[in-house]
Amino acid sequence: MRHVLSTHLITQHRLTTVWLERIWEAGIPEVELFCARQHLDWRDRGQINELTYWFRDSELKVHSLHSPMYTDELSGRSGPHSVLNLTEPSKPKRKEMVDEIKRCVEIAESIPFRFLIQHLGVSEEEWDERKVEHLFTAMEELSLFARQRGVEVLLENIPNRLSAPERLLTFLELTHLDLGFCFDTGHAHIMDGLEESWNLMKSRVRSTHVHDNNGADDLHLFPTLSEGGTIDWKLAMTLLRQREAQAPLLLELKESPEFPSPIDAARTVFENLEKS
Repeated sequence: MRHVLSTHLITQHRLTTVWLERIWEAGIPEVELFCARQHLDWRDRGQINELTYWFRDSELKVHSLHSPMYTDELSGRSGPHSVLNLTEPSKPKRKEMVDEIKRCVEIAESIPFRFLIQHLGVSEEEWDERKVEHLFTAMEELSLFARQRGVEVLLENIPNRLSAPERLLTFLELTHLDLGFCFDTGHAHIMDGLEESWNLMKSRVRSTHVHDNNGADDLHLFPTLSEGGTIDWKLAMTLLRQREAQAPLLLELKESPEFPSPIDAARTVFENLEKS
């Protein structure tokens, strides 16, 4: 399978060309850029320009961009006002949030990427048919804006009842939006189970987020390496290989003191998973 590493692994660090060089030197050919202002600040033209020039001369490719979840540099700790949630009932506020994500999509004009990974709602948010209308107007506008820049929006299964696999399918059925999915192994393991979630989503899977956990907490552990992970990786790889022509093996890991050289550890994870 194609190997892609999300820069979620290093979100506590500003994304620089030094980090990108390390990823390429580790033999990883593609990345997913994670939008978090302390890491990749979509409002900082200086940072975007620096990365643009580097990617123009580099063989490292950008597979996808992860839409931001917060507008601050503290992962939402500055307060509720910093949370980007497309179920926001206030139309003016929701418009501001859509516009914020559009600023991220504009990165594709200088650093091409194929997919935007988007969450519906926030963690543990419940299903509500009124929210479907809010999400529809937001996603219709965002999807059109992205397509005009050669980008396809993918919906991710996350730990809430708006984004459980069956609800994602219901959302597409109700809205008639033609969107693909990003299949997240860790989130599936926490919610409805890996195989059940995969079977519901697989026909629309265009990308993945691969990480491990204990079945209860969203830990983003290193598959096959971290203590406490409980996903059956032989089963997981059997499932993912069903769509290997459409979707890569994309690691979305969380930096840990357990692995002082996180990019090298990620390379080992790729090697171990391919043997599964």
